[in-house]
Parts: sequence; C-alpha cells; structure tokens
Amino acid sequence: MTGTPAPFTAGDYEARMRRAAEAAAHAGLDGVLVAPGPDLVWLTGYRPVETERLTLLVLRAGEDPVLVVPTLEAPDAARATGAPALTLRDWTDGKDPYEATASLLAPKGRFGVSDNAWALHLLGLLKRLPDTRHVALTEALPMLRAVKDAAELERLAAAGAAADATFEEIRKVRFAGRREADVAADVADLLRRFGHSQVDFTIVASGPNGANPHHEAEDRIIQRGDMVVLDFGGLKDGYGSDTSRTVHVGEPDHEERKVHDIVRAAQEAGFRAVRPGAACQDVDRAARAVITEAGYGEYFIHRTGHGIGVTTHEPPYMIEGEQQPLVPGMCFSVEPGIYLPGRFGVRIEDIVTVTEDGGRRLNTTSRELVIVD
Repeated sequence: MTGTPAPFTAGDYEARMRRAAEAAAHAGLDGVLVAPGPDLVWLTGYRPVETERLTLLVLRAGEDPVLVVPTLEAPDAARATGAPALTLRDWTDGKDPYEATASLLAPKGRFGVSDNAWALHLLGLLKRLPDTRHVALTEALPMLRAVKDAAELERLAAAGAAADATFEEIRKVRFAGRREADVAADVADLLRRFGHSQVDFTIVASGPNGANPHHEAEDRIIQRGDMVVLDFGGLKDGYGSDTSRTVHVGEPDHEERKVHDIVRAAQEAGFRAVRPGAACQDVDRAARAVITEAGYGEYFIHRTGHGIGVTTHEPPYMIEGEQQPLVPGMCFSVEPGIYLPGRFGVRIEDIVTVTEDGGRRLNTTSRELVIVD
C-alpha cells in the first residue's frame, strides 16, 4: 500500500485520446469536447483549476488533439504528461475564446461534451455555432473510461486494499459513547494514513440514521445496541476506493442478525452474477431478488452498484434497465442494502472487477456482522 505505481506516460494519454476520438466517430459524433474535470485528467493528465476562462480539449478522429487554454495557463498545460500528444491553442484575456474554438469544429456537427462542462462555456460555443448539437458523454460514450487496463486495475486494487486496512483498524476503536462525527474523522485519518490523497466521504450512520443511505455523520452519540453502517472512500494515486461494512455495538438481536444475513446473501448473489457478457442489470436483479424474496424488497431503495475509476462514482451502473454487457476490466461496486425507517440499516459493499471468467473482489475484509465496543 505504500508503494508508488509507475506514472502514466505520454504514450498512455495519446492512446486514450485516440481511442476516445475513434469511439466518438463510431457513435456518430463529429468529435468530443472535454472541459476541466475527471475526463480531462484521464485523457491528458492535465488538472487545471475550473474557472470562467475557457479550457477545452477538442478530439476528432483523424485529427491531432487540440487543447484550447488561456494564455496565462499555457505553461502549466505544456507541462502535463499528455502535452506532447497535443496541440496547444492559447487565447488572451480580451479575446473571444469561443471564436477561436469554433474554427476547430464542424459548423453543423454533433459533439459529445464532458458531463461537467459549464453551461457558460457550452452556451458561448452555441452562440458562435448555433447549428451544432451536443450530447453528454455519459449518454454518448458511457464506456469511455469503464474498461480499465492493467495499470489502472493495479491502482484500483491498491486503493481497495487501503480501504480494507482502514476498516480493519476502525473496527478496533471504541464506538459506544462517541459522536458519529468523531468516528468519521478517525476513518478519514486512517484513509490518509494508508495512502489516500483525497477523502470523498466517510459515512458513519448509527441506529436510526442507518436507514438513510447517504447520511452525513453528525453529533449523534452512538449507543450500545446500535447497528452502524460504515461507508467510506476516496482517491489513492488518482484512483478510487469505496467500501461499506455494517457493524454492531454489542450483541445484536435476532432481527438485526437476520437482516444482515439477508444483505450478505444478496451481496454474494450480486457478485456471483458478475461475468463477461452478462448485462449490468443482471447484477442488480440477482442481489434484489434475494432481498425481495426475504420480504424486504421495499426497503432496498437504491441501485446495486456504480462504476469507479478516476472518480468514485461513474458509469456503468448496476440498475434495472441497464443492458450494457459486462466486459473484462470493468470495475464497479456491488452494494445492496436494507433500510428500515426509524430503526436501522445494513449495507455491504465491495468493488468488483470483471475477469475473463467471472469477477474478482477488490475488497476482502469479512462480510460477517462485526461486533464492536
């Protein structure tokens, strides 16, 4: 967990940009427009500050990639690892960046746009090219970042191992009599100790708060007899972790054990459904069937999983209606849960990667109900 992975090279980024441009052409797009954010980092290694000044990567099949940048930020862009595969086109304050960008685009083209592009910038382009059409990359190219190569899988596995180490340590601390927020701070500290540069979330949901899947840790004092949902993750070496385990403060009662056993069986069923060629919805169906058959279907109130990579939530999604086939190298969560309003909740989550003949968990801590003090 302490080792540093080999950095991505200019060749890695060049291949990603080429693949994105070719995928766009195959999808009937005239190109891809990428604003600052995770797509730009994944494609170029460049992570600029997001401001009102336009920065935009333009990818078109058969053409050299072009990165439009403010002049004052051009030196930083030129130092990005992927910069050797790019042509930089800078613009100065007082000039029209949309006019400069418009010349790179087909006047009546259809373009994929990164999901987090600012409306300010897209509307600026539309003013110059009113006959162009645009579609979100999540819709047009949902698989763009979904299939990870060996180097990416190594980073995801290391992030998962760091999250596992965090769980093994947090289960040793005292829960009873402490605030949820204090335990959450312990989790964040542990994630950083085990190599995370960014902590995205530390859910500590005790007792009735556990019935809220996205509960934010608060001042509630954890009581003996509470079920506590722990869900945490972030980025390590640029790739995400995300795991959930449910612990109990002292001995659980019969129903608490029963509900935990049902969720554990559902999580196992979802994992067993992972195999090349299966649809994403098959994972959701497998996990949901176990909970529904046990009589708790109405209390499983979210999808079974989401993709993970350079962000902790990204396509593909394990949800009814998603027929995208699973492909070796995909990574996503399998995280069924049961949430009983006013009482408690249970969630168990692993990150799973699709292999040539099934799936492999990137989280390996016990999925049994852990008793804590």
